[in-house]
Amino acid sequence: MALIKLNPKSSLNKAFLKVKPNRLEIEKFKAYLIGLLDNINETESEEFHKNLISEFLKKTYYDPSYYINTKGNNDLVIHNGKDAKDSVAVIIEAKKPTNKVEMLKQENINTKGFHELVLYFLRERVIHKNHEIKLLGKAIEQSGAKAWFDVGNAISKVANKLPPKNK
Repeated sequence: MALIKLNPKSSLNKAFLKVKPNRLEIEKFKAYLIGLLDNINETESEEFHKNLISEFLKKTYYDPSYYINTKGNNDLVIHNGKDAKDSVAVIIEAKKPTNKVEMLKQENINTKGFHELVLYFLRERVIHKNHEIKLLGKAIEQSGAKAWFDVGNAISKVANKLPPKNK
C-alpha cells in the first residue's frame, strides 16, 4: 500500500477552503512555521522535536482551547478540549530526524512508526471506546518536521469495519 501524495489544498476539508484567513493570521503562521523549521536539529533527540511540534501547534491554533501532551505511549495527542480528561482527537507519532528506518515514507508505510499509529488508534477506539477520534497521525514527522502525512482516513475506514469487541 502506497500513500497518495496530495498538495495542501486538495488534502483540506472543503469547508476550510471557504474560510478566508486574515493577513495577520497568515503572517503569524508563516513566522511560527519558519521558527519550527529553523530549530530542527538532526543531532537532537525525538523528545526535542516533539516539543518543537507541540509548541508550533499551540502557538498557531490550539492553545488555549485544546490540550496537547503525551498520553501513555503516544508521542503527542491533541485532546478535544482544554483538559487531559477530554477525549483524544489527534494522535501524532514522531521519530528522531535521523531515524529514517522507523518512520513511514510515501513509498513504504510498512514501518514501525505506522504500526505504532495503528496500535494507538485501536487502543483509543476499542479499549477507551473513543469514537470521537477524528484523525490519526494528522502530523507525522520525518527528518524533523519537514515531511507530514495524514493517514487517518485510511485507517479509520478499516477500523470502522472491525466488529465490536465481545464482552
